[in-house]
Amino acid sequence: QVQLVESGGGSVQAGGSLTVSCAASGSLGVLKAMGWYRQAPGQQRELVATFTSGGATDYADSVKGRFSISRDNNKNTMYLQMNNLEPEDTAVYYCRVDQYPSRISWGQGTQVTVSA
Repeated sequence: QVQLVESGGGSVQAGGSLTVSCAASGSLGVLKAMGWYRQAPGQQRELVATFTSGGATDYADSVKGRFSISRDNNKNTMYLQMNNLEPEDTAVYYCRVDQYPSRISWGQGTQVTVSA
C-alpha cells in the first residue's frame, strides 16, 4: 500500500508562484508513472504533469513553460513548481502513483487558489 501526502498549496495572486509537494511512503516498488493532476470545481480531473517509467516528463499544453515537475528519490518526494500562475490554474492538485501491474494511488489533494 502506498500513502501519498500533498502539501504546499495556498492562495496567490495571478503571476505569482507556488510549489506543491507530494511525499510518498509504503511499498513503492518499480513505478509505472507518477504525476500531478488537478480538478477545478465542476470540472473533470485532468493531467497536469507526469513522469513516465522511463523518466521522461509530459505536461498539459496549458501549463507548458510555466510548471515544472521534479522529484527527490532519496526523500520519496515529488514536486510541482508553478510559475506565472493564472486564475484558471485554481483547482485541487492531486499526486498520483501508478504501480505495476495496475495499482493506482492518489493523495488527498491540496488546494491552489489564484486570484486575478
